[in-house]
Amino acid sequence: QVQLVESGGGLVQPGGSLRLSCAASGIIFRLYELGWYRQAPGKQRELVATISPGGYTTYTDYLKDRFTVSRNNALNTMYLQMNNLKPEDTAVYYCNAERASTRSILWGQGTQVTVSS
Repeated sequence: QVQLVESGGGLVQPGGSLRLSCAASGIIFRLYELGWYRQAPGKQRELVATISPGGYTTYTDYLKDRFTVSRNNALNTMYLQMNNLKPEDTAVYYCNAERASTRSILWGQGTQVTVSS
């Protein structure tokens, strides 16, 4: 079954950390461009970070000092390490996988991150 499953979300206090995971199945994971997106209540979905098959990373500029994206192709899993979390980071976080050669685009179901004291 082709799917992406996020995990690791939850409630954290401001200044805390979380690590999100995105586990893929049914795809040749190492060939996919991967990304994390988030959507806060009442706002559009926004890009957080991407990582290429070769491990090249990009970030939304104002998040790059606190967030780190990585991937483990042997485990078919992508990660998002989030540090010094702020209330404005509260959102549903989604993982995305794309492979241009096959026009394949996949989304996970999302995991809720809430930053609150």
